[in-house]
Amino acid sequence: MSTCNIIHVHTESWDGRMLGCQGFHPALAEATPNIDRLAAEGTLFRNAYCTNPICCPSRANMLSGTYTHTCESWSNFKGLEQGMWTYHDALRQGREVRLLGKHMDHLTGGHSVMNRIADFLEPLNTQRHPVMNADPAQHFDIDAGNEQRYHRGDWTMADQAIDFIRSRKAGDRPFFLSLNPGLVHAAFRTNRFWIDRIPEALVDVPPVDVSGHPADEYQRASKAWRHGFDPETVRSVRRIYFAMCAEADAVVGTVLSALEASGLADETVVVFSSDHGELALEHQQYYKMSMFEGSVRVPLILKGPGIARGQRVDRPVSLVDLAPTICDLAGIEKRACFDGESLLPTARGEPTEGRGWALASYAGVTSDTMSWMLRKGDMKLIVNEGYPPRLFSLRDDPGELNDIAGQEPDTAAALLALLDAEVDREATLRTWEEWRRHGFAQFQRQARRGLYHDRSYALREKPSSDYRDLMNNAFTGWTEEDEARVAAWLGDGRGSSRGRRVSRRGAWGGDGR
Repeated sequence: MSTCNIIHVHTESWDGRMLGCQGFHPALAEATPNIDRLAAEGTLFRNAYCTNPICCPSRANMLSGTYTHTCESWSNFKGLEQGMWTYHDALRQGREVRLLGKHMDHLTGGHSVMNRIADFLEPLNTQRHPVMNADPAQHFDIDAGNEQRYHRGDWTMADQAIDFIRSRKAGDRPFFLSLNPGLVHAAFRTNRFWIDRIPEALVDVPPVDVSGHPADEYQRASKAWRHGFDPETVRSVRRIYFAMCAEADAVVGTVLSALEASGLADETVVVFSSDHGELALEHQQYYKMSMFEGSVRVPLILKGPGIARGQRVDRPVSLVDLAPTICDLAGIEKRACFDGESLLPTARGEPTEGRGWALASYAGVTSDTMSWMLRKGDMKLIVNEGYPPRLFSLRDDPGELNDIAGQEPDTAAALLALLDAEVDREATLRTWEEWRRHGFAQFQRQARRGLYHDRSYALREKPSSDYRDLMNNAFTGWTEEDEARVAAWLGDGRGSSRGRRVSRRGAWGGDGR
């Protein structure tokens, strides 16, 4: 298969449950016909997960085939470093490579000053100052227009992909074409053409999460969703998100149609995936950055020569598996540092057990502790460092509202042992904290000299290079008390993140148990 072409469509923020072919949400039953057809003609991995539920580290893990704790892609600010291996680079040695859209968002330093500050300092934000307070991604609206090409940038990208496919001639080198559209990333925007394709009566209002877990409460405060959670608002946001999925499906459909018309479909493998999901107000949160299913589940489909048709794989798999899979497809030797495994044997229908579980971590903006997720079978473990692990049965409790760790301690202990066998969490916490302390000390020195210029979020209308403006743009309401806490952290270097998390439980009025 090393001579096959490869087309990889890697979307933004697509909750892997939200496809018609997944049968999860009735409002999407007829909204994604093109991707549903792709699944029917190929192999659908029904329980695929990202490795880190935010853009930069998720892509870093996918492209390098390594977990965050391996490549140290901690956050949206900290991804891969220049010179680190990616399969995009490796593919150029033997084939034509064309990357369209967002394809550099795996490297360190590509995001805002706000991301940089928050990624360094979230664990010290004991006052729970909002971080996403002025985020334009909170916007939601329905344009009155009836134009099919509403998100024009993604349609233009599809046109470029179609032109590339049509330009291929007999005897050309095999190609790798990657499309990275902006859909279906917030803000939540659509128009009348697409909203009418989502039956309003079938759009749900997810139940209120009353668990009050401190890690989740911190995220809600940090994300600072400003529109409330009344049923009308929730249903409107979710319907718009589903309509964005419908439009993205149509964009993908034009590329798939062009592939069929070109005569290259029988020698081209198509991969469809996303970097992470979107909570769309489940658990009273928007955006990603969480270990709940809406945030960490992703779509994953393979279709092409040698790939089993109509196959549905239920065992958990991961985006970290794409690097070895694409190496297999392209005839590239797999690297010793890979954390993932090739999915190609399974996609071909060969009997294989595979790893059988999926792992994710998160330690970035809107989270004041490092978190882990391990899914095996129908059971899912969530660990927020400094708190007892939580256990959910996705079969009995798909909304993840009932922690059963106390009812099934043996299962929780077994999954925790599996997590600890894969990851040295103590060493990872130390490395993460060292990076944060060193990185913020450097940033603070430079920022106090006026070397940064921030025009993001609350500073859009009034850009600034003032250190305090930068801090307040990251943490709305930043005070001298907060500065003193940071100074102590920089000055003495004492205490791990886990130790501080335990000592701070009182900030939420409970012990997190």
